[in-house]
Amino acid sequence: MKRGSSGAISGGVGGVGVGLLAMALARGQSGTARPDAEKPKMAEEVYKNIQTFKGTPADQLIPAMQFFTASLGVTCDYCHDVDDRSRDDKKTKQTARRMVRMMLALNKNNFEGRPEVTCYSCHHGAETPPAIPSLTMLYSPNPPVPEDSDDIGEPKPGTVPSAEQLLEKYVEALGGPQAVAKVTSFVGKGTVDIEGQKSPIEVYVQAPGLRAVIMHLPDGDSAETYDGHSGWIIAPGEPVRAMGRSALGGAKMDADLGFAVHVQQHFPPLRVGFRTTIGERGANVVMGSNEGKLPVKLYFDERSGLLARLVRYIESPVGRDPVQIDYEEYRDVGGLKVPFRWSVAQLSRRYTIQLDQVEQNVPIDHATFAKPAPPQKPPVS
Repeated sequence: MKRGSSGAISGGVGGVGVGLLAMALARGQSGTARPDAEKPKMAEEVYKNIQTFKGTPADQLIPAMQFFTASLGVTCDYCHDVDDRSRDDKKTKQTARRMVRMMLALNKNNFEGRPEVTCYSCHHGAETPPAIPSLTMLYSPNPPVPEDSDDIGEPKPGTVPSAEQLLEKYVEALGGPQAVAKVTSFVGKGTVDIEGQKSPIEVYVQAPGLRAVIMHLPDGDSAETYDGHSGWIIAPGEPVRAMGRSALGGAKMDADLGFAVHVQQHFPPLRVGFRTTIGERGANVVMGSNEGKLPVKLYFDERSGLLARLVRYIESPVGRDPVQIDYEEYRDVGGLKVPFRWSVAQLSRRYTIQLDQVEQNVPIDHATFAKPAPPQKPPVS
């Protein structure tokens, strides 16, 4: 996976329903699909030459590739022959298969299959894992601090506000529960900046739980839609793909216009962590988790109480792909505070969404949330 390539921005664009009122995008959450939904396909049914990941849901394969590239600091052609797929069994790819089998065995035999040991555990962004301790790092006056994992610490009771207090302050900072409850639809228009390339973007959210994001990219439109039960993704030159299990739960939360007052419904156990900083501002951290779901971390600005950052995860067979969203430029729209700018960082790319126009409680054509039509083939001359 090459960072910055065009296509659907999977895992971060959505969430205006939640970005509007809590932005707790949780693409790493399990979702509920229609009973008659198509049975998820396995990797070997969709991709060729699958050996190590047989039996893995196909929608988890790309997140696994993104995990590899971030862990080793490489791109697709490190393992794949992008010019000749018939020769797509390079030595590096064979080595990668052995490493993955070793890693999976370690986790199975020592951690009940949980991804406690991953590619990043050893590589830390380098092709070859360092085998000798670094004296420079050891004696540096400001050694780098490793990024946190799923943990947020356990502060002493009474040293930080409770989760309930932080959520109450958040709702009040937005405008109060009545301001949250009165919103039945949201339409936002602006631009998405993908590493310097700006394109128009439109976001539609309709109660009770419909959502669509449409990007007008230079090489064609890209869209993600969710109709309340099922979701789809389409990118220029690619066929329509159904959202996988990891994406459906997030889409459901993205489409919840009242998520700010529904957080505890989505995540009954909430835990408060140590205070931290975002830039020069203090922040309180709340982590939500639930059985069968990946955690979500919400960072609330210590002064304003508004949501400043969210971290969620996308499931893959080799580890969890982190997604970080930062929210800025809260503006009053009809008595409700709305973030007009959010920046997204994920393993495959970084991008920024800047809204210029926001409307609430306006009619939206229901067809906007339906399965996108397949891309039109160019006419034969």
